[in-house]
Amino acid sequence: MQMFEGIALEDWAASSREFLFGRHRLRYWEAGEGEPLLLIHGFPSGAWDWNYLWPALTQRYRVIACDMLGFGFSDKPRGHAYSLLEQADIQQALLDHLGVVQYHLLAHDYGDSVAQEMLARDPQGESLRSLCFLNGGLFPETHRPVLLQRLLMSPIGPLIGRRFSRERMGRTFGRIFGINTQPTEQELDAFWAMMITNNGPAVMHRLIRYMAERPVHRDRWVAAMQQTVVPLRVIDGAEDPISGMHMVERYRELIPEADTVLLRGIGHYPQVEAPELVLEHYLAFRNRVG
Repeated sequence: MQMFEGIALEDWAASSREFLFGRHRLRYWEAGEGEPLLLIHGFPSGAWDWNYLWPALTQRYRVIACDMLGFGFSDKPRGHAYSLLEQADIQQALLDHLGVVQYHLLAHDYGDSVAQEMLARDPQGESLRSLCFLNGGLFPETHRPVLLQRLLMSPIGPLIGRRFSRERMGRTFGRIFGINTQPTEQELDAFWAMMITNNGPAVMHRLIRYMAERPVHRDRWVAAMQQTVVPLRVIDGAEDPISGMHMVERYRELIPEADTVLLRGIGHYPQVEAPELVLEHYLAFRNRVG
């Protein structure tokens, strides 16, 4: 199983800092020195998703991550119209707060869409120096949502969120992880703790609206990936039923000189399932692009 020693969620939470975005309080983490590297997490968890990679990355870079609005230990306002574009604004606000002008970006899942928006805003790479995607819905036409996501998008979404349970989460995660890289009980406990903090299940049906946003911005985001001068790489768990090998095949069709790495036997959370492989292929990418 896991070769990298992780960071206990309690220790992770205790090391967080706070910044304000409007009237909302968000938790963030910063460690290391060197070129800034921004990490953007996915749905429905938080920045702790990067905990296995955090020590190795912070030995090489100035690493920054936050729990986005509605996630993890950050505020989860009820009735809020959550938006991928606002989440990109939040990432930029955090970089501004920390005085970061140029940065590299590593994103996963929901975070991929936020990263696509950030790329579309800076296709010439004036600030964004490189971008690496892990498993995520880069193309709406290849995204295959699990049952929970479809139910949250339905008219009964608020009810599904309120009735969401640790057991149901465990079953869902079990289906999207690789057969031989299933999450441990400790990892599931951490994922669950991030979700339920600040009454997270009450806003899950609002967060999931990102699935409807993706088609709206699809052409602009894809055009940005096709035309950008920013170096791109995809590192993808091939066995992911949501955005695995089929997504990478589409990426290779659409993106010129596509730089892709498929991790056989790995599912939707490669940074949790195989952090040593993600680190190896990410560092090789960074060494190539400089």
